[in-house]
Amino acid sequence: MIHWPRVRQLRNEVGSEEFDEVIRIFMEEVAEVILRLKADSARSEIEQNLHFLKGSALSLGFESLSKLCQDGERRAAAGEGAEVDLNAITEAFANSRTAFLSGLAVNL
Repeated sequence: MIHWPRVRQLRNEVGSEEFDEVIRIFMEEVAEVILRLKADSARSEIEQNLHFLKGSALSLGFESLSKLCQDGERRAAAGEGAEVDLNAITEAFANSRTAFLSGLAVNL
């Protein structure tokens, strides 16, 4: 679910003092984009929002979420945006966030 080597790499890149701020910004931005996805009933911006989520998830090691977003982005690009399971993406974010926050102390 979480690719801890990527998390450690990011922490080394930004420094331990800035890492908490990166996590805070990531969590806020991802939560905002998920709300936008849910509000976009026409799914007119689904591809762009999933692309953003995919990149954000990759940067912080959220592998499961990234894979779901990549699949959804591909489907949206193929004209199948209505078929993307937003509940699975939301659930993956919630589960990944929990695993990430509970595993920080152990894995860093």
